[in-house]
Amino acid sequence: MRWWKILGLAAFAGVAATGVVIARAERRRRAYTPEEIRERLRIRHAEAVTGAVTGADTKTEPSGTGDQPPR
Repeated sequence: MRWWKILGLAAFAGVAATGVVIARAERRRRAYTPEEIRERLRIRHAEAVTGAVTGADTKTEPSGTGDQPPR
């Protein structure tokens, strides 16, 4: 029964190590200033709008009809 204790301690150490990794990632994520976040969101929005407009102009078939074989 001693190996159960060792297995339990190893599992506890694994959970603790995972928590440390998550905490570090969260600290890195929160390190952005509000101005940096706004700038990044504006850039992403501009890219999304540009991509949506060009993607809609190039579509010629109704959705779903190009993938199906004729019957």
